Amino acid sequence: MDAAIDPTAPQAPHPDPVVPLAPTPAPARSARYIYKHLFTTRLWHWVNAITIFIMIGSGLGILNAHPHLYWGVHGAQPDTPWLELPHWPNWVTIPASYNLSLSRRWHLFFALVLAFGLLGFMISSLVNRHFQKQLTIRPAEVAPSHLWFDIKEHLALRFHDPKNPGAFNVLQKIAYAALIFVLLPLVIFSGLGMSPGINASWPWILELFGGRASARSIHFLAMCGIIGFVVVHLALVILAGPIREVGSMITGYWKVPEEDH
Repeated sequence: MDAAIDPTAPQAPHPDPVVPLAPTPAPARSARYIYKHLFTTRLWHWVNAITIFIMIGSGLGILNAHPHLYWGVHGAQPDTPWLELPHWPNWVTIPASYNLSLSRRWHLFFALVLAFGLLGFMISSLVNRHFQKQLTIRPAEVAPSHLWFDIKEHLALRFHDPKNPGAFNVLQKIAYAALIFVLLPLVIFSGLGMSPGINASWPWILELFGGRASARSIHFLAMCGIIGFVVVHLALVILAGPIREVGSMITGYWKVPEEDH
């Protein structure tokens, strides 16, 4: 016989339903910054950016006076040029009109800025060991297998080593070394070789290039190399993240991509 249930008797409490615990959120990662660019490097970078822009524009203005290039000692209208250039439009020249005298003034003034800026950067980079620490190209880095690996990494838009994100890869080192130790000195000394005053004091500079016409041609080719460097440099900055890259060249601190820390 079933027992009678007293409705006034206290009832046993029902157990609370089991509520699954919410997963603990993972702690947010704080951004990691490394000090990548020294003050002297950043200063030279921005001074150079302005200087090279002005020198290219004023150089094209000068080139419009005689847009033909020769090899040899002289080079003149009756000679056969190895390269005939178009007349550059005013909007790419400095000033924005044909004015040979004014183009030369712009060009020669900023040539001094370029030359002494490069000299100051080289001295400071030896003192603070920037060349030794960041731009030294080691034999293992120029091995064909290593170069091919870096090329494939660039094609995959991976521009730095996650294990050492602040280090320059070998393609960067080669490009910067070519600019600092080849293209810029070449454009400076070939420009000096075209100066009558320098020819009178140091004639060996003009002899080194094989004549004024050859110095002018080499000066133009070095400028083309610098333009090529600038174009590739800007393209890689955009692909690598312009805010992070430009910001590091302003403050010196580079934000490591999240996947690398």
